[in-house]
Amino acid sequence: MNLTKRNKLLYLITLIVLIGGDQFTKHLISSSMQLGQSQEIIDNFFYFTYAHNTGVAWGMLAGHLWLFIIVALISAVLMIIFFKRTRKEEILTRFGLVLTFAGMIGNLADRIVLGYVRDFIDVIIFNYNFPIFNIADVAVVIGVALIIIEIIFEEHIHGKI
Repeated sequence: MNLTKRNKLLYLITLIVLIGGDQFTKHLISSSMQLGQSQEIIDNFFYFTYAHNTGVAWGMLAGHLWLFIIVALISAVLMIIFFKRTRKEEILTRFGLVLTFAGMIGNLADRIVLGYVRDFIDVIIFNYNFPIFNIADVAVVIGVALIIIEIIFEEHIHGKI
């Protein structure tokens, strides 16, 4: 695994900032907006819309709280194992796992404490209104994207071509 103290600190700070930022923004929205209320930020593009999600993306599998908690806990263990098996040059994968882990913990905290996930970022692109999401979701998407990028371009990134 070969982690320097500097890298450990960077990953820890990233986890704390993302989980803390996610929980702070969710608290800010949930304490200042009514459920279903929407606040326009950029007309026809970006809104804060407070919503509860008892499912996963697009509200799929709504109402299966214990399934999500169990899957999240198993995923956490697998991410930790996978992280420990990464090589020092797999920087994108390591950082991707940290982001994904932080996002998963942010939403898991909501599910355990509240029984649902608080979402509020509402984006419309080309007249398509994306499902409302939160900072934890952004962290997961970026984290998974970094892992995929490193997998696809591994030979180029690590100079094996």
